[in-house]
Amino acid sequence: MPQGMVGSGLATQWMASPNFDERRPNYVVIHQTTSDSAEKALRTLTDSQRKVSAHYLIGRNGVVYQLVDERVRAWHAGESWWGGLSDLNSASIGIELDNNGEEPFSDTQVFALLGLLGDLRLRYLIPPENFIGHADIAPRRKVDPSRYFPWKTLAEHGFGLWCEKPELVSQSDADTSVSLLALGYDVLDPVAAVRAFRRHFLGEESSVPLGDSERNLLRCLLQKKTERQPVGK
Repeated sequence: MPQGMVGSGLATQWMASPNFDERRPNYVVIHQTTSDSAEKALRTLTDSQRKVSAHYLIGRNGVVYQLVDERVRAWHAGESWWGGLSDLNSASIGIELDNNGEEPFSDTQVFALLGLLGDLRLRYLIPPENFIGHADIAPRRKVDPSRYFPWKTLAEHGFGLWCEKPELVSQSDADTSVSLLALGYDVLDPVAAVRAFRRHFLGEESSVPLGDSERNLLRCLLQKKTERQPVGK
């Protein structure tokens, strides 16, 4: 029987099992390149010295580039946290959008993104609430995709959560961090979590405490998330 060593140096006996398969990503994380061209972004994402990558890059003109095999772990999320998961790289597909962060995302680009997301959802059975942004999973470090990103459009196609004019119900300030945590955010830095929430669901850049209408939006999103989850999951 062959002998081997695991990473810790522990001696092992190797006996290969046929019972395994490739990883199945359960999240899609959307980024923006914050660069001026797809060509520049491609150089960064394929530079062995930069140690950053994504599975896909979509240009402003809608061209889709695949950079990393979906079956393996790309280096796009970095230090991250969402819903208790602390290594999004290992559980997600990373998609970069060619955008400098100060401009709207083109219709052509969004159309290509919707096509790619539909394909990923079909093949991996990714639930709607698991289509998220880089700033959602790393609110203290990242601000992408920017407030210009059309999350509402994505949600209308089944990618992500969205609420329109939720019913007003009185909530206390104490509920905010608990609710943000339940939605998925890391609330170790509550100000960063509030800022990321506003950017995603309101298209605003602000870190002041959530008001009544915003807390009701948060409550509505949590209700939609709960409704989508099968019993026992």
